[in-house]
Amino acid sequence: MKIIIFIAVLILPIDTIIGQEVPQIDFKGLQESKPWAATEKWEPVPSKVTPGVYAAPPSDAIILFDGSDLSQWRKPRYDYGARMDQVEAIIKLKSKDLVNDQRTDPKWIVKDGAMVVNPGSGAIETKLPFGDAQIHLEFLCPFDPGKKDQAYSNSGVFLMGLYEIQILNSYENDTYSNGQAGSLYKQHIPLVNASRPPGEWQSYDIIFNAPRFANGKVLKPATVTVIHNGVLIQNNVILEGPCIFIEKSYYVEHPDKMPLLLQDHGDKVRFRNIWIREI
Repeated sequence: MKIIIFIAVLILPIDTIIGQEVPQIDFKGLQESKPWAATEKWEPVPSKVTPGVYAAPPSDAIILFDGSDLSQWRKPRYDYGARMDQVEAIIKLKSKDLVNDQRTDPKWIVKDGAMVVNPGSGAIETKLPFGDAQIHLEFLCPFDPGKKDQAYSNSGVFLMGLYEIQILNSYENDTYSNGQAGSLYKQHIPLVNASRPPGEWQSYDIIFNAPRFANGKVLKPATVTVIHNGVLIQNNVILEGPCIFIEKSYYVEHPDKMPLLLQDHGDKVRFRNIWIREI
């Protein structure tokens, strides 16, 4: 059942891409070899801790969502990639497209002061691009009996549309450790599991330092710090490249600033109180 859900969800971004500019992945043909399993880490399992509180926007923050509308967001023309050949193609296309606003209005729903993923409608991204930043957002993984593993209230925060901090119900839901809530997806396991139960609001506070490039080479890799519900779970970790589902990652030169992206993984995850400070 898990693989069937992966197929349905991970093909969604590719459907949003025009023509054959981005390589396609035959997920059905890969079901026997399961190459995505090679990058799953199940040990160590982070210990559980009691979480903390939320934060209000500071005076100099850019408010990305205050509960009223999606005016700061759009549906991206090009989404995210599951494998590096897709990511490379998307970066090239997005780099050319940053000044060409050929996107459409997001199809997510605003209800009761929250934005709600509209499953199947695709990701949403900010209209403004960002690089180094402090980011705050609150999210709710809905209670959904019968779901488990990666299929239980899954979404993600993609810094620059490339570097994902996983959103998932990880309160009492086993999955691979580098894919649970708060992981830098398939790269860094969180220090602890600070997840609240499904149905409760949670928060991420993120410090992101974007990578630096020169002439196609990496001068400085990206680093990320994450505080989950008031608890430090990622401490200035170094990313090896974009966060992808299959195979190993590596850096591809990209613009200094790119939009923040929120993932549609087929679950009705809710978001509120999203703000960002450029640093």
